[in-house]
Amino acid sequence: MAGQSLQSSRYEYKYYVTEAQAAEITRFIEPYLEPDEFLLKFGGIGYPVCSLYLDNSGLLLYDQTIQGQKNRFKLRIRFYDDDPANPAFLEIKRRETDVIKKKRCAVSREGARLILAGEPAHPDFLYGGKTSTKALDAMHEFCNLRDRISAQGCTFVYYHRQAYVSVANNFTRVTFDRLLEGGEYIPGSELSIPKDGKYPPLDGVVLELKFTDKFPVWMSTLSDVFNLQRTSVPKYVKCVEELGIRELPERNLSAHFDSEGKLRSK
Repeated sequence: MAGQSLQSSRYEYKYYVTEAQAAEITRFIEPYLEPDEFLLKFGGIGYPVCSLYLDNSGLLLYDQTIQGQKNRFKLRIRFYDDDPANPAFLEIKRRETDVIKKKRCAVSREGARLILAGEPAHPDFLYGGKTSTKALDAMHEFCNLRDRISAQGCTFVYYHRQAYVSVANNFTRVTFDRLLEGGEYIPGSELSIPKDGKYPPLDGVVLELKFTDKFPVWMSTLSDVFNLQRTSVPKYVKCVEELGIRELPERNLSAHFDSEGKLRSK
């Protein structure tokens, strides 16, 4: 699925651009990048990206973001459609000053449901039975962080993405995100793209320049030519605020279990 080949460490610079600028920038990057396979498949404004963000009852991770803490993390479960046969991805996104570090593993939808229910990490949760040290490490760390802050499902964050990638390697990537939508998560419910969500206002198309190590010369030129101004676009924060979420109930796993204490079936 989209974005499986993620860097373990990278920089991400965000900007707002107009639709006219987005079209011009797309032409500018043609010598350096090509549409990723999912943009080729979907065309138009790109493919859907949906994530269920986790937080604790006091919205600790939300607060850390709006306070601009230099070292923080996010927990999310990402998926790209409503098909229960397709994987979901546990993601840990850490920010260490300006460096972004990610860990990610593919799990089955049932595995994601069990993890949201508070179950400990288990190899059977991995998608397609494909176990690896890297995937197991990511799943265990996700569950450990979940338990450390008593995190639970909070908010769906949904948008459409156009992504362009380097032909030779995975060192550079440019994305355009549009139509941000936030959706309420009901504990025990399925992972699904929001219906009748709310649309936080954006100041344009969200452009992200992603790279490892040094800022590429051509990206620097792009920034100068289009007079780009770096900004912060915290999608999770925007969706929480648009939905009017002030706090969550204390972590209560009862919604996931029946009267006999057994995990509810789907």
